[in-house]
Amino acid sequence: MGNKTLHFYFDFISPYAYFAWRQLPELCKKYGLELEIHPVVFGKLLDHWGQLGPAEIMPKRQFLARYCLRYAALHGFEYNPPKYHPYNPLASLRMALQQVSGEDQVNVVNRIFEAGWSEGEDLGNTTRLLEILSEAGVSCEDYYQKIAEPEIKDQLRVETDNAIAQGVFGVPTIIIDDELFWGNDQLEHIELHLDGNDPIDKEKVAALGERDRAIDRKSFVARSN
Repeated sequence: MGNKTLHFYFDFISPYAYFAWRQLPELCKKYGLELEIHPVVFGKLLDHWGQLGPAEIMPKRQFLARYCLRYAALHGFEYNPPKYHPYNPLASLRMALQQVSGEDQVNVVNRIFEAGWSEGEDLGNTTRLLEILSEAGVSCEDYYQKIAEPEIKDQLRVETDNAIAQGVFGVPTIIIDDELFWGNDQLEHIELHLDGNDPIDKEKVAALGERDRAIDRKSFVARSN
């Protein structure tokens, strides 16, 4: 029986995705998981499901800042967010595609995350991103050309569309055995699943999801129509 695959869906624009990413090496090593990396456009997920991002809701934006500082202090790493936020993440996401980064994919993802969320770099600055990757030993001389190619742009759209088709509604999302886990705080739940101790009754979950709705907000009705 082959190793299980852990599918990691992320956008560099999310600090929560960075926090989840930091946990993946140990998790994959412990359970012999194959890591498959899926850069996706968080904004497109929000558009599809009719949501606002955390940075677009002022009280939530302020909560996010407090949460991230506490989280980093508790886990012993530096938290210094990107110079601008939100920013345009498309160039960074295209660099993280396997079709661009190849065997360097893990290193590319790791370095961009660290530069953005621990070192305060401008992740929307393509020139600076390439400098950061080059300094990390990544052979990225042709990245600038690659990320402008229509096929690469299409590949990021495909990754995002495929994520939506699998029910991915936010980042970070981890899928193992078709089981979806959302958020950087899901490690305990993931381990329950991998250890074969998941208490979830799938029939009960389905039944709960099919309950009749007694009331809907007007905006929900408008989107549904």
